[in-house]
Amino acid sequence: MSQFARGCVGAAMMLMLVLSVTTLQAQVGKSQGVGDANTIAEKDLATMPHMTPAIVKALVAQRPFNSILDLQKFLVAQGLTPEQAMEFYGKAFVHINLNTATAEEILLVPGAGRRMTREFAEYRPWKTYAQFDKEIGKYVGPEATAKLAQYTFIPMNPNTASDADLQTLPGATAATVAAIKSGRPYASASALEQALVKATDARDGKRLARYFAF
Repeated sequence: MSQFARGCVGAAMMLMLVLSVTTLQAQVGKSQGVGDANTIAEKDLATMPHMTPAIVKALVAQRPFNSILDLQKFLVAQGLTPEQAMEFYGKAFVHINLNTATAEEILLVPGAGRRMTREFAEYRPWKTYAQFDKEIGKYVGPEATAKLAQYTFIPMNPNTASDADLQTLPGATAATVAAIKSGRPYASASALEQALVKATDARDGKRLARYFAF
């Protein structure tokens, strides 16, 4: 093999490695069709199960929801049954923290069931989705594992998260990523939230802050 060919092979392998690392480190589960309830456009919410114009308007006004439990409480107050709310969660959800989610939160993930309240907790602390794929995949297979992952996030460190990690934040823009990086190092969660609020606004800053941990 010529030196040029070896160089091409080496470059290709390096690219594959970079892509692999990016995939492994993504800290918000990749959507398989489910959107973030806090950032989905109003017109798209209107097309989702059991959404009326009044409910959509109220939901948008109430955002951001700090947890899926808050969204559940809201939907039930709007007259949806738990079963109807679960149908809505097949399209929109508020991500749960894999490392701290309660059994009550996990049970609101479509397809999770009682078993995952045990399995999600057993393998804590979760560090990457490669770990999640391996451990949860043993029980339900890769397709179901990917569907479960999209409802979750693994908290990232604001001082070390890569651009690829930060870009997985729901609603994140290039400006958001740049603002987070420019404020490093953060000494506390409150300092991070202040920087996020300054870069966005009070409501969006608080929404984004929940995806981080020190």
